[in-house]
Amino acid sequence: MPSNKLKISDIGEKRLIKRLLSQSQKSIPHSPFFKNFFNNNSLKSLEDDAAILSMGDQYLVITSDLLFQPSHFPPEMSPLEMGMKSVVVNLSDLAAMGARPLGIIMSMGLPPDLPLEDFDLLVEGILKTCENYDIALLGGDTNQTDEITLCGTALGMVDREKLLMKSGAREGDLVAVTGTLGSAAAGFEVLLSDELVMDALNLKEKDKILKKALQPIARVEESMKLSENKATSCTDITDGLVSEMGEIIAASDQKIGIRFYEDKIPTRPILDVVARISGKNSQEMVLYYGEDFELLFTINPQDFSSLQGEIEVHAIGEVTSSGRIEMIDKDGKTNILVPRGYEHLHKS
Repeated sequence: MPSNKLKISDIGEKRLIKRLLSQSQKSIPHSPFFKNFFNNNSLKSLEDDAAILSMGDQYLVITSDLLFQPSHFPPEMSPLEMGMKSVVVNLSDLAAMGARPLGIIMSMGLPPDLPLEDFDLLVEGILKTCENYDIALLGGDTNQTDEITLCGTALGMVDREKLLMKSGAREGDLVAVTGTLGSAAAGFEVLLSDELVMDALNLKEKDKILKKALQPIARVEESMKLSENKATSCTDITDGLVSEMGEIIAASDQKIGIRFYEDKIPTRPILDVVARISGKNSQEMVLYYGEDFELLFTINPQDFSSLQGEIEVHAIGEVTSSGRIEMIDKDGKTNILVPRGYEHLHKS
């Protein structure tokens, strides 16, 4: 007889995390010693992608990400690229908080029949990425698993007044993003599609979107500029643009909404070509696929003006008081969007 008990796949990753957070405050020590490190911002950060501990006039920022085959590492991804991505996803979480990365601890679950050459490439990818971001590999652990599993724990520091969080957006703020969106989705579609069909693509542009999919970049330097220019909220785009907008709305202590304009979202022209060839919807790829690792943020219009000359940023909308996500499409029609995107532990 089938069980009526709920499974975690019935609620999905985001509701599972909220369930955890609703119980987590029971574990917070109340000793005076611990209170020196844990304040109101530390409590609020439980809904962000990293935790923070007070260290005088700075915060220690701590995050952890678990990656495994085949969910995070497609067959086309080399062991070198797996190692690189395992570091980048953690640093992207630090960037979303405005933190300067210090180092990472990396634990690896490895199949016993993994070729030694692949292991060496995996480690090379980790070390190469640490070098690129000027951070230290601080340690880790290894164990036996059925498939490659990488768990990184990254540490960073940020000045108290420069901390970025998902909460903080206010009505009238601009909504903006770094870089371009949808390129990673296009890259993955190229990997999954018939090679002969995709040969029609411009080689240079094709290489760019494949690199975006297989060798993502954490926007660390951009986050430093956002924190210096007083962004009011921030998150990285991993689960899709609309999903991340929903996170910013949910984190606010005020009733806010977001209105954005489809024709203002920065994309590469090749996205439409890939969508047409693969039979996918380019709008869906931009709004819901994720894996771009760009930053979505809100900011006062005057502060945004001073930011524009420093890094690549694009204003795509504004914060409202509607309590919902509204997209003005290319025809000028208002569409009400429900937050969704890629989600682990969820029935498809």
